[in-house]
Amino acid sequence: MAGLLVLQGGGPFTANDDLDRRVLDAMRPASGAGRPRVVVLPTADAFERPADLVVAAMNWAERVDVDVEALMVLARDEALDDGPADVVRAATAVWLVGDSPIHLRSVLKDTPLLDAVRSVHQRGGLVVGVGGSAVALCDPMTDPRGGAFTLGLGVVRGVAVGTETETWSEDHLHRTRKLAGGDTTLVELPTGSALVLGDGGWEAVGDVTVHGELPAVAVAER
Repeated sequence: MAGLLVLQGGGPFTANDDLDRRVLDAMRPASGAGRPRVVVLPTADAFERPADLVVAAMNWAERVDVDVEALMVLARDEALDDGPADVVRAATAVWLVGDSPIHLRSVLKDTPLLDAVRSVHQRGGLVVGVGGSAVALCDPMTDPRGGAFTLGLGVVRGVAVGTETETWSEDHLHRTRKLAGGDTTLVELPTGSALVLGDGGWEAVGDVTVHGELPAVAVAER
């Protein structure tokens, strides 16, 4: 049985605690024994400050009562190695964080690590993408350089998301909406909002704006 997939608008480990607790609670053993094991991939912040995201994740882990392992896969050769993929496969949940969807795509596309992320979801676990990392999980993917659409990782198909849209100019928003037209389902996710995909379909959390129809089947195995 497939698990949960969450696309959050922004604010990793700071702006989504209530939702994080809820989706993590769905991953806890019925006996209450043990804490969910979360692997954090700050790959999309490779050229920024990925260590800051790791510190935030450790503080967040205490608040939401999980165990966190940070996996510092920042370059493609590391994602092609089976070692990080094995770490992810053993996790209860995976959080992909960082602001560069283009870098995340270039590192993860067609790698054992991306296959491992998919496998977590396929066996009933939790996959969460936040901000630019949520953008990259989708295909099509919104290009932050101009708001057009390009090839994404395809974990979620038939949906494109714009994240942290409260920071977008009106021109940027208008251009992206126009490019989406009637062919691409575009979802605007400001910080603190999210889309959750589970067995019951899609759930919008917070101030979510959907242009078009969300597909009934959106998660691809490959």
